[in-house]
Amino acid sequence: MVVAGGGTAGWMTAAALSKLLGKNLDICLVESESIGTVGVGEATIPTLQLFHQLLGIDEREVMAYTNATFKLGIAFENWKDVDHSYIHSFGTAGKDCWACNFSHFWVKGLRNGISHDIGDYCLEHFASRQGRFQVAPRQERNHAYHLDATLYAKYLRELAEKYGAMRIEGKIEDVQLDHHNGHIKALKLDSGKLLEGDLFIDCSGFRGLLIDKALHTGYEDWGHWLPCDRAVAVQTGKAAKPMPYTRSIARESGWQWRIPLQSRSGNGLVFCSHYMDDNDARKQLLGNIEGEPINEPRVIPFRTGTRRQHWNKNCIAVGLSSGFIEPLESTSIHLIQRSIIRLLTVFPSNGIFQVDINEFNRMVRDETENVRDFVILHYKLTDRQDSEFWRYCRGMDIPDSLAHRMEMFEKSGRVYKYGEELFGETSWLQVMLGQGLMPRTYHPIVDMMSDEELSRFLASIRNYVRQKVDSWPDHMEFINRYCKANIG
Repeated sequence: MVVAGGGTAGWMTAAALSKLLGKNLDICLVESESIGTVGVGEATIPTLQLFHQLLGIDEREVMAYTNATFKLGIAFENWKDVDHSYIHSFGTAGKDCWACNFSHFWVKGLRNGISHDIGDYCLEHFASRQGRFQVAPRQERNHAYHLDATLYAKYLRELAEKYGAMRIEGKIEDVQLDHHNGHIKALKLDSGKLLEGDLFIDCSGFRGLLIDKALHTGYEDWGHWLPCDRAVAVQTGKAAKPMPYTRSIARESGWQWRIPLQSRSGNGLVFCSHYMDDNDARKQLLGNIEGEPINEPRVIPFRTGTRRQHWNKNCIAVGLSSGFIEPLESTSIHLIQRSIIRLLTVFPSNGIFQVDINEFNRMVRDETENVRDFVILHYKLTDRQDSEFWRYCRGMDIPDSLAHRMEMFEKSGRVYKYGEELFGETSWLQVMLGQGLMPRTYHPIVDMMSDEELSRFLASIRNYVRQKVDSWPDHMEFINRYCKANIG
């Protein structure tokens, strides 16, 4: 098996396959040191812990190695409107009953004047606002990480090579196809070396050297729903007090991220080139950072959308080569690991069968569209009309699947998670409420509680959350004891 390209996608793939199937595979990864990585995302979501457990990765070790801090959610500033903010946190809010989720009880309490902010009923939400964190035995782990993506790829490379994966330095000059069936036969490197394989993983980034340039798989553009098409990124010194959440700050033609690591911060501006040029984007980013830049701002063009097939013939696209949804909800690494896990579950043992290819593509497509809809929600559901960009977003058509979710929540207060979708009920709830969509009613089972019982119910959850979080240490105080970075 040949992995084309390194970076996060390539080394996650090589590490997982060599660790879990290495005895039965010869795994080769080809990359060139002269080709830099995109490095847009340094924020993750809690599902990365499952990948680490599968590979036997120790949390303390990988966090110290990658200069990481903890993440409990994302703070959205200026999205609903200028000077308005809310948090989309991990974890769950309140306690559900068999007929409906907690939000129905909360809505009635709000109408009766006895409910507080929805985040007061969620441990992770309240802890992020308080800047507190803790990992304890038998504690449910609903946290993610802010990490250095370059160091993370290096860490995974060491793990992959430990389990037998072989790295080859070189640039891919040509992709040779089998004239009989159109499958990839070999990669020709700039050194003249030929790398033959049975299965090829395209981790070549936006270039899509195998899946696109060689196999012409096709691309579905989602720019009409997600109009941002460029990003400018820069690193700055350490934040004064790194908080356990990512900041997403909406600007007039896009949004800005701030990601705190232990010794520095990652900053970037995602924007739409139709409304802002590169120079203005650089100026806006540099005018809204904390601390001094430690590198030159880098502009990264991208095209939001997805491959028409993620597995085509004997080639599987993983990472940016498979498509791109901007990093608003930190889903890029999650989609990489999901493709890897799906590949492992349908891994060819006696030839490649179209039925497996079709099932793989269906599963990837379903999850990608779910993530797409969730990200579109932030843009569509806004009161902002202060710029041409936001007027476009507010007035644009949206996928029927998203329109259905919004209508169902507004009319009945119901939120569902279908199958293996990434985002659960609490995620949809927090973002829809945060963006200003309120349900008109609630489930009738709530009225089985008297007002006094409802008040006690809500207060008991809120008090539990507050007391629990008050016992946790400061976020950075905990990090310095638990996983202090190995770098100076």
